[in-house]
Amino acid sequence: MCRSIKTLRPPQLAEEATEEEIRAAALQYVRKVSGFRAPAAHNREAFERAVDAVAEATADLLGSLEVRGQAVRATAD
Repeated sequence: MCRSIKTLRPPQLAEEATEEEIRAAALQYVRKVSGFRAPAAHNREAFERAVDAVAEATADLLGSLEVRGQAVRATAD
């Protein structure tokens, strides 16, 4: 779907995903789904809420995954 979104879990990513990496992936996802690279002023709040929600869901997912028997922990809070 979004070629610029990289895998954020081991073994693809050697270290834990940072908050910045998670947010960048969320931004790319919202851009792709919405069709906007940068939303107009009247859509900016909805766009940012979506990025925040996707980033939170991503951090939750990464924090809950178990890879080869060990939990993966994201650093975003």
